[in-house]
Amino acid sequence: VTIDEVRAAAARIAPYVVRTPLVTCAALDRMGGCARVVLKPENLQRVGAFKARGALNAVMHLSDEEKRRGVIAHSSGNHAQALALAGQRLGVPVTIVMPNAAPAVKVRATRDTYGATVLRCDDTLEARETTTAAEQQRNDQVLVHPYDNRHVVAGAGTAALELIEDARGSPHDIERFDFVFVPVGGGGLMSGTALTVRALMPTARVIACEPVLARDAWQSRRSGTLVPNTLPTTTIADGLRTSLAPITFAHMEAFVDDVVLVTEDELLDAMRVLFERTKLVVEPSGAVPLAALFKLGKTGALRSKRCAVILSGGNVDLDVLFAHLRSSVQRPSLAKL
Repeated sequence: VTIDEVRAAAARIAPYVVRTPLVTCAALDRMGGCARVVLKPENLQRVGAFKARGALNAVMHLSDEEKRRGVIAHSSGNHAQALALAGQRLGVPVTIVMPNAAPAVKVRATRDTYGATVLRCDDTLEARETTTAAEQQRNDQVLVHPYDNRHVVAGAGTAALELIEDARGSPHDIERFDFVFVPVGGGGLMSGTALTVRALMPTARVIACEPVLARDAWQSRRSGTLVPNTLPTTTIADGLRTSLAPITFAHMEAFVDDVVLVTEDELLDAMRVLFERTKLVVEPSGAVPLAALFKLGKTGALRSKRCAVILSGGNVDLDVLFAHLRSSVQRPSLAKL
């Protein structure tokens, strides 16, 4: 995918997406040992995640005949919502295959808010792909893959394009970043970010960030071959449980400088920092790159460096949190007041 494709995607989807603002926080600078940390909060994007960018760009590339047939995809939630939104806005029927472990908030949004047909499957990548392929063949739908699609990658890259353009303007006046941290699951956002950064800020180091419990990108990078994640993973970062695809592996090999792993405790700590210090509601997958920044910061590697972090989404399943809060509150009898 080229930078010209990213620029064209940005113009194409502009009427439908939010140009999310850049966020800075002095506390993050201190905690990361950096000169500056700049956040690109895609949790403030349509559907609460960067995925709206790629899904819209992909659907807008379809012919009228393909749009009439409808589209299908498999997703744990954010691509599901994004594709459903694209279908709703552009009048295209959408079917989504979602694993049983997908957060309830994402299932409800996909089905109830955006009107897609939702089918459930087991939690392995094989189950997702098998169920999707069978349904696609049965109904002659067009597959819009969550990340193994050049139009999805180009759309995802528009977040980094905005990041760079806005960082260079007032009030940030950052001509270049030293490091750009981005989460990696299937690799669409990583690929779009990495190719855009390499084209526009060639000296910046792109760091892909991944949970230890879903480390296929880390394994693939070290082996030099695509290593799929074939077993169910228990990471709380549900959006990063998928594996790289050929197109995203190729982008990682060409444009990514390193892959950094974080533990579940590290990503939860970063998620809490975002809640407390920036007041941003960011899901576990979105907090992974900030966790990686903090991890590198502790080694002194980021001293005096200007760092960018792309927060991929904010679709947090609040049912468990609020169930806990409700169980702990006191409920005095109104008759005694």
